[in-house]
Amino acid sequence: MQPLRHSYTNRTLGDGATVVKCYQGPGALIRLQNEHAVLSALQGQVPVPPVLGYEDGCLTMGFLSGIHGQELLESGHGAGVLRACGTMLRLIHQLDAREITAALPARARGGQVLVHGDYGPQNVLLDAATLQITGILDWEWAHSGDPVEDLAWCEWIIRMHHPGQVRLLSAFFDAYGGPTPPWPDRQAFMLDRCRSLRDLCRQQEPAGPGGAQWAHRLAVTRAWQE
Repeated sequence: MQPLRHSYTNRTLGDGATVVKCYQGPGALIRLQNEHAVLSALQGQVPVPPVLGYEDGCLTMGFLSGIHGQELLESGHGAGVLRACGTMLRLIHQLDAREITAALPARARGGQVLVHGDYGPQNVLLDAATLQITGILDWEWAHSGDPVEDLAWCEWIIRMHHPGQVRLLSAFFDAYGGPTPPWPDRQAFMLDRCRSLRDLCRQQEPAGPGGAQWAHRLAVTRAWQE
């Protein structure tokens, strides 16, 4: 088993057949249970890893083929990747959120749609030839909520980590369909999420670099204009 690329919060290992994700940081057990429940409920509905088992703070899943979205995004396929992300997000938001989140704590239920919670090209795999999504990863923050949460966070990922692709965000929103939430609503969610991640990092390591990093990202996000 070798460490997998693009794993930033948890320790994720793979051998080409299985993937073992070991959860770290505050709320690790809750996040493990959350992802296990959501992945189990999503089997056969959207492309997610098959669940093989979980124990000792780790979730074992089947390996999914595909190229990481961030790699394709930065290799000249930005519009196609974002279009695929928008199309897939529309399908996710059309699922029965009540059924999928039934096993989650009450605080994670009761919203309008199934929210991935960390949606964007950083958590999808795609077929390099067709740019169709072959896997949607990292469901540990999933819950039922408002569509703007996933829409705004995918936009935040692009603005923060891939600023050269911001001009292509229209492909994402067009593929999702329907009216795009107003910029003040999208930015408000981005700011709230940055604050919560800043506070989570400070809880985990009060004087650590994570809190300072998210405080900086919060300031950058506050200065953005549509």
